[in-house]
Amino acid sequence: MYWHCFMGVLKREMLKFWQQRSRLLSALVRPLLWLIVFAAGFRSALGLSMIEPYETYILYDEYIVPGLAAMIVLFNSMQGSLSMVYDREMGSMKVLLMSPFPREFLLCSKLVGNALISALQVYVFFIIAALLSIQVSLLGYLYALPVIFFLALFLGSLGLLLANYIKQLENFAGVMNFVIFPMFFLSSALYPLWKMREASEVLYWICFINPFSSGVELLRFSMYEKFALNECIVMAFVTVVCFFAAVKSFEPKSNKPRKPG
Repeated sequence: MYWHCFMGVLKREMLKFWQQRSRLLSALVRPLLWLIVFAAGFRSALGLSMIEPYETYILYDEYIVPGLAAMIVLFNSMQGSLSMVYDREMGSMKVLLMSPFPREFLLCSKLVGNALISALQVYVFFIIAALLSIQVSLLGYLYALPVIFFLALFLGSLGLLLANYIKQLENFAGVMNFVIFPMFFLSSALYPLWKMREASEVLYWICFINPFSSGVELLRFSMYEKFALNECIVMAFVTVVCFFAAVKSFEPKSNKPRKPG
């Protein structure tokens, strides 16, 4: 029964994505715009003809590819949370949560479906980036897959947590932008942390404690066939916290009358 339920939720998410083909196009336009247009300006502004964040020299275009892939996951996760608000208003999510299956299992199934969609979008972006001479090994692409799922679970859990406390779609759109842009720009997705430290110590520490930076670095290390233990521990902690907080927030509200006074 659990398998049939999981596949039903997964199939529903894939059918929704298939019916919204423009969603894939919009997901690819943003990172490709950054990669093709803005990367040249960033290289010039930062004075980065080549940078050395790890043991080998990497072109800046190749450096930001993991960050742009993480951006795809970020936008897709928040968009999935937006659809959660719509599903709750239309009643489909309410019906799903009223099923006899554990709430943790149902929400996790939905998160896995969104993570699979994120992975599909990211790998289409990787194919286009490869056509633009971005060099990543085949093993790097393979090692990146579990990290993409890991990052999608964290961002999806965060989005579900936000979605439960927002009743109107219009309000969620504003909160989504309030979460997405600071989380993306105040991270190591576009700039190395050491470069941020040269610019501002305060910005460096903000980027350093941003959990999205840990996800970006974990993805970046994996694409170059390395393992970042500290970033993995941080991501595991914030994912577990956000997931259980999201599950707890979906607990039925008590209808007990308030005590007088």
